[in-house]
Amino acid sequence: MVPSPPADDAGSTLRGASADRVRAALRDADPLPGGCGFAGLLADPPPRETVDPSRRETADPSRRETSGREARKGPVLVRDVLGRQPLFVERRALDPESDPRPTATGEWGFDRDALDDPEPVPAGSVVSAVGTERVWQLPDPGPTADPGAALSAVEDAVSAALDGLASSARSVPAAGNDDLAVAFSGGVDSGLVAAAVPEAPRYVAGFEGSHDVAAAREAADATDRDLRVVEITHEDLTRAVRAVAAATGRRNPMDVAIAVPLYLTGEAAAADGFDRLAVGQGADELFGGYSKVVDPAEDSRVDADTVRGARTETVRTLPDQLERDVLALRAAGVEPVTPLLDDRVVAAALALPGDLLVDGDERKVALRRVATGRVPESVRTADKKAVQYGTYVSRELDRLARRAGYKRRMDDHVGKYVEALCTAEKPAGEGRD
Repeated sequence: MVPSPPADDAGSTLRGASADRVRAALRDADPLPGGCGFAGLLADPPPRETVDPSRRETADPSRRETSGREARKGPVLVRDVLGRQPLFVERRALDPESDPRPTATGEWGFDRDALDDPEPVPAGSVVSAVGTERVWQLPDPGPTADPGAALSAVEDAVSAALDGLASSARSVPAAGNDDLAVAFSGGVDSGLVAAAVPEAPRYVAGFEGSHDVAAAREAADATDRDLRVVEITHEDLTRAVRAVAAATGRRNPMDVAIAVPLYLTGEAAAADGFDRLAVGQGADELFGGYSKVVDPAEDSRVDADTVRGARTETVRTLPDQLERDVLALRAAGVEPVTPLLDDRVVAAALALPGDLLVDGDERKVALRRVATGRVPESVRTADKKAVQYGTYVSRELDRLARRAGYKRRMDDHVGKYVEALCTAEKPAGEGRD
């Protein structure tokens, strides 16, 4: 498990940003103050004189609504607007009927397993003894009128974020080598990340014959780089299911199937001595990578009827997704690095007009244009599958469930299998043909 950061001189314990940066973000109500997110204990938050009623909403109706000044007295817990750093607090410490002390030692933590009954701190919120206050809202800028200016902003932001990644890889040597590896699926997102740190080893996990392994091999060959393939077996799969369920607190098949390849990739990198794993997380959400944003008016999976509106809906899913992914990777022994979730990239992406998100059947238009010249054309235009399908993890989890007697005619047969897998040493019938 990745250790928690030490407290700074003022008593704050934060991940992802300094206390000064978080205080400034609170003072200015700035949702994107720079960096790739933050969370933790801020010992001395700035007061706020006025209250914006729109920010008094709470994620949990049982939580007490608070004024800004009340919520800033004494130490507070903070989590950035996209929830890029997970943070948890004991549920009892939020109970308004008791004497809530959510910032007390032992009442909060960066990992679920540090607490008895963990509750996520909502993204964009401040938690204190007087309740939970929504402080930061996701920006909702109108589309940049000049497409050239919009694309230039993305180019500048992505370049700066990837330059920062390259600098961090050079500045943190471990045993004569960089401490950074890259999760690489052969798509444009991971391709951009890998191109920024060409000496960092590339890892992909998947079952034999899976799309992601084949795509990663082709992309590695096109860039003349080595690739470490983590070939998943059924034994690996069942072991990883238990591990990610324990780390994330989730047992639904979708979350488990997404987290398992990440976990096994991170585990392999950690076993090879790497402490950090660079990933392309966030690009699909920010740049319109999902099929449901192409024709949202005709797609029941989204409420919006415009491309930009559908993209915003997917961005709002990031806090929940990132909690899962970060916890899975930390459980594997690596700290995730997410350059495409840099605040500069987020701000530039949110201002994109719809036709730089989707153009006909092409998705992530702006990001693919920025990738021109940075990655091979085959990588720039690659059509990536969702990780749970591209690695065959969902398929093989279904296969194991049926072998164990959980047939498809049963309601949620894979979910029942995962539950049994996590609560028993081996589900009844596991391994049967």
